[in-house]
Amino acid sequence: TEDGDFLALDLGGTNFRVLRVKVSDNGLQKVEMENQIYAIPEELMRGSGVQLFDHIAECLANFMEKLKIKDKKLPLGFTFSFPCHQTKLDESILVTWTKGFKCSSVEGKDVVSLLRKSIKKRGDFDIDIVAVVNDTVGTMMTCGYDDHNCEVGLIVGTGTNACYMEEMRHIDLVEGDEGRMCINMEWGAFGDDGVLNDIRTEFDREIDMGSLNPGKQLFEKMISGMYMGELVRLILVKMAKEGLLFGGKLTPDLLTTGHFETRFVSAIEKEKEGLQKAHEILTKLGLEPSHEDCIATHRICQIVSTRSANLCGATLAAVLRRIKENKGVDRLRSTVGVDGSVYKKHPHFARRLHKTVRKLLPDCEIRFVRSEDGSGKGAAMVTAVAYRLAAQHKARQKILEALKLSHDQLLEVKQRMKIEMEKGLGKETHAEATVKMLPTYVCSTPDGTEKGDFLALDLGGTNFRVLLVRVRNGMRRGVEMHNKIYSIPVEIMQGTGEELFDHIVHCISDFLEYMGMKGVSLPLGFTFSFPCQQTSLDEGILLKWTKGFKATGCEGEDVVNLLKEAIHRREEFDLDVVAVVNDTVGTMMTCGYEDPYCEVGLIVGTGSNACYMEEMRNVELVEGEEGRMCVNMEWGAFGDNGCLDDIRTEFDLAVDELSLNPGKQRFEKMISGMYLGEIVRNILMDFTKRGLLFRGRISERLKTRGIFETKFLSQIESDCLALLQVRSILQHLGLESTCDDSIIVKEVCAVVARRAAQLCGAGMAAVVDKIRENRGLDFLKVTVGVDGTLYKLHPHFSTVMHETVKQLSPKCEVTFLQSEDGSGKGAALITAVACRIREAGQR
Repeated sequence: TEDGDFLALDLGGTNFRVLRVKVSDNGLQKVEMENQIYAIPEELMRGSGVQLFDHIAECLANFMEKLKIKDKKLPLGFTFSFPCHQTKLDESILVTWTKGFKCSSVEGKDVVSLLRKSIKKRGDFDIDIVAVVNDTVGTMMTCGYDDHNCEVGLIVGTGTNACYMEEMRHIDLVEGDEGRMCINMEWGAFGDDGVLNDIRTEFDREIDMGSLNPGKQLFEKMISGMYMGELVRLILVKMAKEGLLFGGKLTPDLLTTGHFETRFVSAIEKEKEGLQKAHEILTKLGLEPSHEDCIATHRICQIVSTRSANLCGATLAAVLRRIKENKGVDRLRSTVGVDGSVYKKHPHFARRLHKTVRKLLPDCEIRFVRSEDGSGKGAAMVTAVAYRLAAQHKARQKILEALKLSHDQLLEVKQRMKIEMEKGLGKETHAEATVKMLPTYVCSTPDGTEKGDFLALDLGGTNFRVLLVRVRNGMRRGVEMHNKIYSIPVEIMQGTGEELFDHIVHCISDFLEYMGMKGVSLPLGFTFSFPCQQTSLDEGILLKWTKGFKATGCEGEDVVNLLKEAIHRREEFDLDVVAVVNDTVGTMMTCGYEDPYCEVGLIVGTGSNACYMEEMRNVELVEGEEGRMCVNMEWGAFGDNGCLDDIRTEFDLAVDELSLNPGKQRFEKMISGMYLGEIVRNILMDFTKRGLLFRGRISERLKTRGIFETKFLSQIESDCLALLQVRSILQHLGLESTCDDSIIVKEVCAVVARRAAQLCGAGMAAVVDKIRENRGLDFLKVTVGVDGTLYKLHPHFSTVMHETVKQLSPKCEVTFLQSEDGSGKGAALITAVACRIREAGQR
């Protein structure tokens, strides 16, 4: 849809081009181009920056004079092919000169500003510098003129890089979620974090160690023209030293870095004269090669260039696969615009690259178009679409908008939760329900008449607690607690089930001895925080180990039986295992002892879950109509059937895809501590890639999954924390940030945490409303027992959650009571209640 007159400058070497590109009404279909090449004298390449940009401005003036357009203020796109940090579309800070340029007072400066100053100083014309792009982007845009399917740019020359059109909804660093934006991948640095170490050779490491930037651009050093010849030279040297080539002879030329050029590789690999070229090149290096030496050298060149083409093809296939997935099509038709001396001049590189891509993407039709017009024409195209990009460029708020939920959306989440709860409770719908609503066989909360000594086990991670809970008549102060924490060694976590439960019983024995109660037989409550199917209060079938546990012979077994068997094996004491409960239920009971209105349990920590007292008539999986039973909702899986897809963002999808259980626990992944930091990290990464944060510089640490811990959200959002302290936290993550960056990061954290609290509140509103409706009440007073680090430690989470529940369930007065004693005490109290009921039944 673009049309009009555009200018372009293409500066990347000793010559530069000025172009005029006319785009007519039909957009890319009608493009006219005029251009002129100007030389940059050697003295200007090494003079002052002012002189260089004055010369460029003068050439631009001459070009416009010649075309009689000097009186027009035309938009200009600037291809500037030197290492730059781009902070926005029309601002690019030169990091370092390359290609023989050494102009003073330019490095560290915005090259667009320098050009503007030179133009302003002349005063005889004016232009609007809209965009500065690198040559990869320019190449894609140039080829995009001729092929509308072109959405990837690739350069394989002295260096290598790629760019592609990414969906705006995925680019968290830029506001707005509509349309697409070109991402300059800077893929030469792929592998700098060590992910390619298993395929890097001793020759790659030697090249890296001898380079100007050791440890950097490791991928580029394996595939680009600057290093290909040197790789061959190092292999030849090693083989000669080992007597495998040249009769073991070495020459000073062969031992000199850079003396085997990449163009030699292209020459040696030519079909007909390759061996003759090998003989000539090796002879010039002072060697006396045999026919076998020439064949071996040809083979080495072939292996090095083939690996280069294959690696380039593999990474390009990853980019194209992403585009295919973004579009959600069965078969992708796309075009890659390519430039660079290796791709264009090597006799077989392009064919091998194409073959690799097609092999890895059999379900895609990929066309490769060579850029014949350079990248300057592309810069003009970037300028032509700059008005669209400008709108997207302002769109950081719009990106975050996807994470901001309206009152209506939250009401909808509440309604959907209620629907899913009904499915979980129903006998016919339970099997396909995502919110499983598991019966716990806990049918009563404490009434204050419980008394006695009870043991509790609290097992949910690498440490577990053994507790003695002494319950005396009366509420609150009637409970005395003693506990001891024991660790579970990794070899036991991952050994046999017998070893694990023997270890647990050994710790119980130690605790009883410590308490001076070795011979006493006590009722025991077992908090077991792993996915279980319960068929009675004292039976829990382990469905699957999590949290690093892999003890054999336990999955599909009743954990209470496994514990009882281990007690019998020890033959020291006997225990009456009365109840097995999960931590949510334990929390509800712990708080229920202090507050008789407590009929809901909630945990918002590393994970999230809830339970509540449901009417028996609604719990269709269990026989009986009378009374109530606590239902373990397992609400973390809410949304696994797609019912939350309309509010899940690309960040949620990214976190989900890379998690240990893709597609599972989707609600939990939007609200719990294990994932919030990772959602924030994804947003910060995306913002940075777009040049909207940290000046586009992504630290290696920020690339590391899990590095942005949820505790950072709590710290960054603390009201008393100054931006300077936010910067300090970011610095700890290897992020050099400005105050503006810190404000953005704080805002991202706030948006992510607020959404989590609101979603949690919407779920809780569904629960309390269901209790109210079950009982046919106009108004319900209820207490929720809560535990979990996110709820307890985040400065605003609890407040936002409480407000949300109040807004969404106005007919309920909900009090939130923090559990101070964890869920172990709750397990003991459930045991106490069960014993009280059992005794009453016996009476």
